[in-house]
This record gives sequence, C-alpha cells and structure tokens, in this order.
Amino acid sequence: MNKILFLFLSFTVFNVSAQSFTKADTLRGSITPERAWWDLQHYDLSVVVDIETRTIVGTNTITYRVTKPHQLMQIDLQAPMSLDKVIQDDTEITFISEGNAHFIQLKKEQLTGNTNTITLSFSGKPREARNAPWDGGFSWKTDKNGNPFVATSNQGIGSSVWWPNKDHPADEPDAGMDLKITAPKELKAVGNGRLIESRENKDSKLWHWKVVSPINNYGININIGDYVHFSETYNELKGELDLDYWVLSYNLTKATEQFKQVPMMMEAFEYWFGPYPFYEDSFKLVEVPYLGMEHQSSVTYGNNYTNGYLGRDLSNTGWGLKFDFIIIHEAGHEWFANNITNKDVADMWIHEGFTAYSENLYLDYHFGKEAASAYVIGTRTMIQNNTPIIGQYGVDNSGGIDIYYKGANILHTLRQLLEDDQKWKAILTGLNTEFRHQTVTSKQVEDYISAASGIDLTEFWQQYLHTTMIPKVEYKIEGNKLQFRYTDIIDKFDMPVIAIVNGNEEWIFPTSEWKSKEFKDRIETFSIKDDFYVKNEKRY
Repeated sequence: MNKILFLFLSFTVFNVSAQSFTKADTLRGSITPERAWWDLQHYDLSVVVDIETRTIVGTNTITYRVTKPHQLMQIDLQAPMSLDKVIQDDTEITFISEGNAHFIQLKKEQLTGNTNTITLSFSGKPREARNAPWDGGFSWKTDKNGNPFVATSNQGIGSSVWWPNKDHPADEPDAGMDLKITAPKELKAVGNGRLIESRENKDSKLWHWKVVSPINNYGININIGDYVHFSETYNELKGELDLDYWVLSYNLTKATEQFKQVPMMMEAFEYWFGPYPFYEDSFKLVEVPYLGMEHQSSVTYGNNYTNGYLGRDLSNTGWGLKFDFIIIHEAGHEWFANNITNKDVADMWIHEGFTAYSENLYLDYHFGKEAASAYVIGTRTMIQNNTPIIGQYGVDNSGGIDIYYKGANILHTLRQLLEDDQKWKAILTGLNTEFRHQTVTSKQVEDYISAASGIDLTEFWQQYLHTTMIPKVEYKIEGNKLQFRYTDIIDKFDMPVIAIVNGNEEWIFPTSEWKSKEFKDRIETFSIKDDFYVKNEKRY
C-alpha cells in the first residue's frame, strides 16, 4: 500500500462487512422510543476547560418540543465523562444509565406540542483523541512556542464523547445553539458561528459563540490556542459574507497567503451548489493540531499551509497539487454534511461522496473539465470495493472507505449520462435548495436526482451503492462488427456508455445479453471512455 493510500485510509473510520453489532450500537445508532418523542430546538452549552488537568465541567440546557407523550428521555454521554445532575423546572430528576445511554424519568407531564427545557450538568476527563480526527476526542497539544493548543474532533466517535446531547444525526436543533467556552485568559477560544462576546474573569476568559442555523452535533467544536484573527468580506450570491480566520500567531504570514484559496472555493462552490448555506453564521477557518474537519461554520485546518493532502496528490495526476485539500474538501462539507445531513450514518456517502466530488468541481471551475476529469479518474486507485457504499441502518455503521472516491466517481459517471452540464448544475443546486438545513436519507437524494434528471436510475443506484460489483463491458471485434454485453451487474442494469471506436466517440447500450453494432470501417481500436466508472475486457 503506497503512502498516499495509507494516509487516505486514515481519513475515515470504516467497518468491515462481517462486523457484528451490540445493543450499545443500537442505542447509539437508532431512533429509540426514548429519542423519537422529542424534537430538538436549541442547545445552550457552557464548558469550562482546565488545560492543566485536562478536565472539563459544564452544563447543557436543551430546549425541545414534545411530538408525542412520553416520560422517558435518552441522553448520550460517553465514559469516562460523568452526567452529574439533571434539572427540569428547578427539580432534580433521577436517571439510570446503560453504558453511554442515560435514561431520564421525567416528572413533568410531557404534553404534545409543548416546548420544554432540561439542564444537564456534566464533568470529567474526556477521552483523548488517539488519532484525530479519525479516532477523535480532545486533542491536548502545545504549539512550537510551548503554548497550549487544544481542539475537539468527534465525527466518528460521536459528540457525546465530551458533552451530553441527543447523539444521533437525524435530529438537529432547529434554532441552533449557544456555545460558551471558558479558557485561560491569555488564550483565545473559538467555536461555531459568530462571536457574541468575550468576557474576562480573574484567571480566565469566557467566549460566547452563537449559531442560529440548525447544526449537526458532530460539527460542534472547541478550539483553544494562541490565536490571531484576520478577516475579509466575500460578496456572495446572498450579499456580503464574513470570512474569518483564526491561526496561531507565528503562522499569520503563511495563512494570509494560503487562505487566498477560500474566496476561490466560495466562487466555485456557489456556482455549482448555490449560496453558502450559513450566511447568518459566517464562515471560519480555524487552525488546529490535527489535519482538519468540517465543523459547521468553524472549519478546522491543519494541512501545514501546503497544497495537496499534506503535500501529496491523491490522484497522482498533478492536479491534486493545485489546491489545498483541507480548505477545499472540508469547506465543501458546508453544503454536503452540514447543509444536507444524513439521517443515519449508513448513508454517509451523501457527506463524503459529494464532497470528494466537490474537489473535482473546484478544478473544473478554475482549471477546466479535462483537469477535473483526470483528477477524479485518478482517485479510482483508492477504491477498495470490499464493502457496499451504503452501510447497515440503525447501528451506527457507515459504508466504508469507498463513500469517498467511489461516491465521487459515481457522480462523475452520472454527469456523463446527462450530457448537459447546466442540468447537472441545476441538480446540485436543487439538492441544496430542496433539502436546505435538513437531514435526509440516501433514498431521498437518489429519488431527487432521478426525477430531476428525467432518467430512471433505480438499477444504477442499486448497482453502485448496494453492491461491490463494478459493471464490466465484455466485447468482441470481428472486422467492422462490435459485439458487447455487461457482466458483473444486477438484474436489469443497462446503463449506456460512450465507446471510443477508432478514436471516435459512439454511444453503445449494453445489457446482460450480447448485442452487436456494425461500423463503416474496420475496428482497429476500442475502449470505453474513462469518465464512465466501468471496466472493459476483450473476449476472444
């Protein structure tokens, strides 16, 4: 395995198909009865960070709406963190714990339509990230000047690794959240959204950040360091957008140069996907002591101020060195992951497939279609095809490494089928309009694209998302006659592809049965256009 592939495989935590699941997986990954009856409205999260002891203490006040009567509420908080107290209407409430799930027996009658609050007090020494951001938690580091450099990252392991919440992607707080971070006063603490106030105490300083949009739990983050701040304004589709940057003091010069790619990213992605989804909350890049992640309106950055993925080109074409991977990829998640969020992590290809594809579209916008095509085709070397893209539902199981670049190549193939880039652009922007600030299923996304494209893509989705088979075009050549068929396909799969015959492009329409097509001249050369994610093999 080459170094680039090894690095990329580290970029996600994925599960093998033979994995067995436990009750704990179900409690974490399903809409349990104790989660189903209440709808998140708002989080008010306050955290005091003690860097010296690597401990935190805090409260989270949850505002929720009752959708049907129920008296038992599930809250998630992972050991070794402790849920210390639960208060509703000034009354302390008892709870029982089953692993990381805590079941609160509410005393107040929960009436349909009512909006209530509950306050959770918590404390402890949160799990330290073992390999952030893929195996996450708290990163307790120091910068090169010896100053504390602290950050959270918890996409795979879950936000409940450090704070109590409803830790399931299907429900986001409709009215956003307030995040109040107390840290040593000589440092700066950066969170999601906009800074409301900073207030000094004796030895500490409180930083109050506010998000007004719905936000996924794993996107909520804390970053503490010897930061300096600079900003600029981008005139985007909805007006002026604030672009804020928080970087370590000694990296200001490098950041000022490298972050010139941010407006370039905004220009490309607003063209392809529509307006930046969190205008009200601004856009930030925040330097962290790990590679980076897609925290909503607080994208974290640790790519060493170099282009590529830590200086490497994931496509081996040269085009991957034309952009800073973390700026482009993680910011692409603002549209796919943060604006459009999977209801179940089994459908995480919605996040990673579309965002891996966004790298291709960034190149398309700034360097042209040939560059984009070469890049996405080059990333196929990282596709494993050992598990389907769609994971198992209800048990916190994602679909494996192929959610990234197999997902991207599936979308690139779809673009070829349409033969209409304006329609393709309209589909991508339409997704971000139709499902704005929503949690969705893969089926909803599949159905939307099928309807908007005017193509019945039922077998296409089934083939590429639910199996590991890559369609293979087998062919025979006899003079000017071409015979061809598909193998390694599901029943009724019949995607047309462009063949290149004697240097000329020709559509062919393979099925599982042998077909033939005659050409004017003897066939000297034959291949399938590389933009289609299929294999081809000559039969004699």
